[in-house]
Amino acid sequence: MKKFRKVLDGLTTSSPGGTMGSPSCGSAAGTPTAAPTPREIDVQETLVSENFQLCKTVRHGFPYQPTALAFDPVQKILAIGSRSGGVRILGRPGVDCFCQHESGAAVLQLQFLINEGALVTACADDTLHLWNLRQRRPAVLHSLKFNRERITFCHLPFQSKWLYVGTERGNTHIVNIESFILSGYVIMWNKAIELSTKTHPGPVVHLSDSPKDEGKLLIGFESGTVVQWDLRVKKADFRIYYDEAIHSVGWHHEGKQFMCSHSDGSLTMWNLRNTTKPFQVTFPHGKIQKDGRKESCKPILKVEYKTCRNSEPFIIFSGGLSYDKAGRRPTLTIMHGKAITVLEMDYPIVEFMALCETPYNNEVQEPYAVVVLLEKDLIVVDLTQSNFPVFENPYPMDIHESPVTCTAYFAECPPDIIPILYSIGAKHKKTGYSQKEWPIAGGTWTLGSHTYPEIIITGHADGSIKFWDASAITLQMLYKLKTSKAFEKPKQGEGRAAELVEEDPFAVQMVSWCPQSRIFCVVGISAHIILYRFSKYDANTQIVSLEVRLQCESEDVISPSENENNPCFTESGSHSPQPHQQHPPSPGSRTPEGNKDSIPCLKVKDRMVRVPPGYQAELVIQLLWVDGEPPQQITSLDVNSAYGLLAFGNCNGLAVVDYMQKTILLCVSTLDLYGAADPYQRLTRSPRRNRQSTSEFCMRGLSNFYSDSKKRIRTSYQSLTELSDNQQSIDMERSKSPTSVHYPTSLHNDPRVLPEPVASLRASHCSPVFYLLDNVKGPGRKLSLPTDLKTDLDHVNGHCTSPTSQPCSAGKPRVPMGPEGPRLTRRGPGRPPFRKAQSAACMEISLPVSHTEESRENSFSRSRSSSVSSIDRDTKEAITTLQFGESYGRKNDAVPTPCLWVGTSLGVVLLIPMSIPTDQEERMEEPVTIGPSGAVLMLKGSILRFSFLDCMGALLQSPYEVWRDPNAPEDPDRPRKRKLVHFSPSSSQDTCGDGHLAVVCSERQAKVFLMPSQSCLFVHNITESSFVLRADVVSVSNSVCLACFCANGHVMTLSLPSLRPLMDINYLPLTDMRIARTFCFTNGGQALYLSSPTEIQRITYSQEMCDNLQEMLGELFTPIETPEAQNRGFLKGFFGGNANTFDREELFGEAAAGKASRSLAQHIPGQGGMEGMKVAASGVVGDLARARIALDERGQRLGELEERTALMMTSAETFSKHAHELMLKCKDKKWYQF
Repeated sequence: MKKFRKVLDGLTTSSPGGTMGSPSCGSAAGTPTAAPTPREIDVQETLVSENFQLCKTVRHGFPYQPTALAFDPVQKILAIGSRSGGVRILGRPGVDCFCQHESGAAVLQLQFLINEGALVTACADDTLHLWNLRQRRPAVLHSLKFNRERITFCHLPFQSKWLYVGTERGNTHIVNIESFILSGYVIMWNKAIELSTKTHPGPVVHLSDSPKDEGKLLIGFESGTVVQWDLRVKKADFRIYYDEAIHSVGWHHEGKQFMCSHSDGSLTMWNLRNTTKPFQVTFPHGKIQKDGRKESCKPILKVEYKTCRNSEPFIIFSGGLSYDKAGRRPTLTIMHGKAITVLEMDYPIVEFMALCETPYNNEVQEPYAVVVLLEKDLIVVDLTQSNFPVFENPYPMDIHESPVTCTAYFAECPPDIIPILYSIGAKHKKTGYSQKEWPIAGGTWTLGSHTYPEIIITGHADGSIKFWDASAITLQMLYKLKTSKAFEKPKQGEGRAAELVEEDPFAVQMVSWCPQSRIFCVVGISAHIILYRFSKYDANTQIVSLEVRLQCESEDVISPSENENNPCFTESGSHSPQPHQQHPPSPGSRTPEGNKDSIPCLKVKDRMVRVPPGYQAELVIQLLWVDGEPPQQITSLDVNSAYGLLAFGNCNGLAVVDYMQKTILLCVSTLDLYGAADPYQRLTRSPRRNRQSTSEFCMRGLSNFYSDSKKRIRTSYQSLTELSDNQQSIDMERSKSPTSVHYPTSLHNDPRVLPEPVASLRASHCSPVFYLLDNVKGPGRKLSLPTDLKTDLDHVNGHCTSPTSQPCSAGKPRVPMGPEGPRLTRRGPGRPPFRKAQSAACMEISLPVSHTEESRENSFSRSRSSSVSSIDRDTKEAITTLQFGESYGRKNDAVPTPCLWVGTSLGVVLLIPMSIPTDQEERMEEPVTIGPSGAVLMLKGSILRFSFLDCMGALLQSPYEVWRDPNAPEDPDRPRKRKLVHFSPSSSQDTCGDGHLAVVCSERQAKVFLMPSQSCLFVHNITESSFVLRADVVSVSNSVCLACFCANGHVMTLSLPSLRPLMDINYLPLTDMRIARTFCFTNGGQALYLSSPTEIQRITYSQEMCDNLQEMLGELFTPIETPEAQNRGFLKGFFGGNANTFDREELFGEAAAGKASRSLAQHIPGQGGMEGMKVAASGVVGDLARARIALDERGQRLGELEERTALMMTSAETFSKHAHELMLKCKDKKWYQF
């Protein structure tokens, strides 16, 4: 615990009103500024670095790009391998574990050690790994790296410790699972086939032991050769040669016949009595054509042959459809007797596996379900019912049902919100599922003691919103909201929006949710905002629509050559953005005659609609097209239920809406917010003479950015130097500084000029990187969605660039100038010329397409340096963050009032005071008045986050209205009144008097200001070489801190209010766009991000959470007795052979087979093995594992000692023999014969 005594007042600046803060705030990280004052503040900071530790907790969603599947029929747990080297192990709900191979190589195959709590993985780097599942966090015990051969297939017989490994060369090796050492027993391909065969049989594609005799191994080669190898006598029993390539083999449980699937879509049945030809060949989906020939069919990639006691056997296979049926979806075919059922799948089938009652392959299998792993889904089919229904999946496998475009994370929610959302969402669940319990029910999981209500919200490309219950590190779907229902369906060929938005016009850009008042706001790609209220009752309602013209209008201008002496001449007209309103009309709205572009992108339903219980749309706000330009994306949003206000902004300006009265209170450009307190030096330039049409650059369909295999997401920024402004090109050539920036030139034909006060900064700023909409090719926009392309932040010229500023539609030059361009200087007193904002950098995303060095040089990129001293290009300043709260708008304010904090992309903080009627009736009738902007504060980089603390360091929440159902029946005795909860700074403290602390974080810097004096108490430069992507003030261990996530992958926490660094961990080596845009912090020391397009990764940075994580995770292994094998009977045992007489140890052990070549494979101890078991394991299982490891080490040392002893004995015997021979030779010789 450390006590900080800091000065409250006394900081003075050279600027009037102290709007700039003090230069003495300094650049030293965490250095306080002091001035003489009689009052002091005592802040007891309890957080220390020991309170923080970063670790992953759990991963939700469907495994991205799955490759392999395995099931333990006794433990009833399922494993899924992925292309990135991940393994997901699933059991009953709550039992969900994620493991990652360090190499990142794709998982080719998975094999459970059935009922032993272990898993073998074969990876694409030709390495075998043994995972220990008897601990909550599985770890690798052993690894075996093959050096000279590539692994193609693995097979582990039940209750065997010898793993068969087939390779690409056609050889079969045998690995001891306990020691993970290769046996000297090898089945070479040239021994398996006949000597007369002239061609190589190809890679091994199948290995299995005969159910009739474990001493017989069936080997399938890709070319169509099948060999049954007698392991005892080391020779082939029979060889089968078939013309078509083999994909898989399935045995009958009696071991007398087996079935093969082939590349021509056929199934062949073979009997061991006669292996010269198959006794049955079928083409399940191949029909006989008119000419008598069979249809050509696709390969049957896998077949399973499962027997039943009381019915015909099941033959289950994937593929085999005829080629001529184009457009057919992937299918799984179930043949049961004469009945053939074809199940069409939504995605390609990766793998499937029948779940059987018995683990023994020589017993009647009795399949009861089949697990089908698709590319983007996991389904389980019930085989016990004739219609084959699917089971309801208890895991959150549909996060990616529509691509995720934004995320939000809320911890410590009101306890009643989750049951209410679940009860409403349950009414809309799908039906038709199997009535049986989910068959994957292994492991154990109990609700831990360290749980609290948590909700995750995901926004999607189709406009849907999903609420998830994330309590107790699980994830369960609560409620789904479709925002598209507020709009009419766009008709093809109707209107501008229909022409330009081909797909997904409702894609969600960001969300804002107040759990206490249950007010919910959604921002969409089509520049629209929907405000929802929550109700438990259905209702008939009409959605109110407001239209806002948040874009500066062009005015007629005299060109410089014609009007050199009157550069500011303009026709009458408004320069500020103008609001448009439909219900009711706004008196200030106007649409110029002949301007047919003042339309929104979407059409709101203008009729009464029936809305179900849940979130019901009340208000839709849309930005309008202006002068052929699409509305710019909304970059910031905040809503406050106590004030009844909603504020939003983009790169054009700011708008404030009273959603209670359904009126627009404020609609103003960013520059007009400053008034006379503009802190910048702004340099203008001549207007363009040539206009480049921008109609074709308008919003485009998102089909260009994501879909299945045909469409790929391509997120990039335009090469801004390719525009036709020659003078600008010359300027760019002259500027060789690494900080030089390429700006978009004007895209407007007729040069237009506005009055001098409107000459505004035109920065290429748009939105912080976690907003998912980018501007590409001028005003045209594309939605950057999670993609399988591994896009990383591009480090241009060795500098990491910022994504928080993206090219907007180029602004219209305001003031005509001469060739040199007169300078319009706006500078705060005592401040140097303002640098070009370092946050105005764009990010180039690396794509797997060819890029020439020239195009890379022309791309919009620059370092994050702040050496540019002025702004001399067309730029716009974006509103990047907004926050309502009780604060002091000016230095001389005595009491806090409702204020709107505005942060811009140039690092400027503006405070806008407001006057809101307090009485309920007056609130609905009297207007809300908004005063001129008060304080102006400065930081480095784009502003990301505001938060407020009282003078004791406690977090101040924004005021809110307690939720009341708007559709509840009226009670005449108890009229409904608004119940507001305020957290006023003056009421939260008695000892420190009035005032509060404001925490402001930007891309580069964090500052703590004392209000109302606006003194900068603390400042910390977070990063110099990178920039902050996400920052939040969160509660951890009964205190608060500032948590930051940087573009270089660092996760940091800073104490409050002193901004003392507490944690700085390099968590992610490279940050791709998906992670950067979905990363979010929440209270309790937790955070999440989208680790892949289909998975959410949750992490914690709290030491307490890390300590309790073992208790919260589920157990994968539960002690279960292995079921006994059925008694085969005397006759079956006598005539059918006895499989139990086979001793693999006798054949494969070192004594009989010898040692394998050391160059063939290399044994690598895993982190869960001899070296890392002390860290990885815990509890009784860990103690047992450590004891076992110690015994292995001791046995290994004893073995080495025994080898050395034997060597010494051999050496002694040799010496004795030579000595005896010498003695005999010299025995009869005389002395003179020597």
